[in-house]
Amino acid sequence: MKFENVLLGVLSTKPFHGYELMKWFDTEGQFIRSNTHHSQIYRELARMVKNGLVEFDVDPREGKPDAKVYRITEVGRQVLIEWVRSPYAPTSRFQDADFNTRFIFAVSLDPEAALRIVDTELAYRREQVARSRVRKRGIVGVEPVIGFEAERYGRYGELMHRYGSAAVDQWLAWLEDVRSQLIADLAESDANATSEEATA
Repeated sequence: MKFENVLLGVLSTKPFHGYELMKWFDTEGQFIRSNTHHSQIYRELARMVKNGLVEFDVDPREGKPDAKVYRITEVGRQVLIEWVRSPYAPTSRFQDADFNTRFIFAVSLDPEAALRIVDTELAYRREQVARSRVRKRGIVGVEPVIGFEAERYGRYGELMHRYGSAAVDQWLAWLEDVRSQLIADLAESDANATSEEATA
């Protein structure tokens, strides 16, 4: 996932000062991209301004350095929508940052794209669960090296497996719930559009 896409998504919500963007990455954004340094943000913003994806106004401050207020351009919005609509490929880890970021921005920009992302994630996780729940776990077919506690490894590995299984099941239930809500929202939007056309 390109840092550009994250910044475009954030700037699609409202204009931000550079400092506000830094604070966003320290709070909500930490779950999307960890350890984002302010120099990375400003370097990426400068590149995006140069490429016409973002523009800024100068906010004069009395007794303080002037601040730049960044906003997404129409070109930037098109790039963001193209990314949101591009094919989503799940990774082996569920709740990956690419899913979370695509989904949260797609839901407000293109709910149909959000539904495709959820459907892709659901299909992948169901197949992953079907494959992995029946696999042999632990050390199979070889003697462990001297000093390696195989029995303890197996016990704690099983605890981790149980936790992971429960977490994936909860993720699947959440995806199903979100999918149902998206379908209902899309049906309501279609009904409203049809009603507006009939009255026009």
